[in-house]
Amino acid sequence: MNSRLILLLCAIFVFFAATAAADKTILAGGCFWCMESDFEKLAGVTDVVSGFSGGTLKNPTYNGNHQGHFEAVEITYDPLRLSYQQLLDHYWVNIDPFDDRGQFCDKGHSYLSAIFVANESEMSIAAASKQQIAALFPDNNVVTPILAASTFYPIKGREGYHQDYAKNNPIRYNAYRWGCGRDKRLTEIWGDKATH
Repeated sequence: MNSRLILLLCAIFVFFAATAAADKTILAGGCFWCMESDFEKLAGVTDVVSGFSGGTLKNPTYNGNHQGHFEAVEITYDPLRLSYQQLLDHYWVNIDPFDDRGQFCDKGHSYLSAIFVANESEMSIAAASKQQIAALFPDNNVVTPILAASTFYPIKGREGYHQDYAKNNPIRYNAYRWGCGRDKRLTEIWGDKATH
């Protein structure tokens, strides 16, 4: 085979590998600032976007109506570097799976935790993952639901300041996170497994 053909085939392979190696999932775990920050630190994650999902209202807004929606993040990740199971392993140790009123200091439907699955494979992995967490805590009820994925609405426009909030407003973000008791509660539940 001539060298030009080999180079062309290599370039085609790299192109398709790069474009094919991106999966997305939607997870809710209370404050999307915190979820965004926690997942951006995870090797294999290439993008995290804050927004809303799970409700029927079209185009929800933070300061307007988002009734029925969860604060959520859409995570883009490289499945060649990070499996869906590993993503869920990271998810569990960054939420309180026993709180049926919200997460940490934030209460109400929009702050509930939830795993949104896009297909049967994700459903199977998520269900097994939830069972493993329940087995670790037999005296607690794991209330985090597994729901069918629905439209994800990124926060944008005038409310776009919510994106990358931890990076752009580190003092306010850290004060909020500490004041909300998120890391304290995560350590109480998960001990050294907590990733904060």
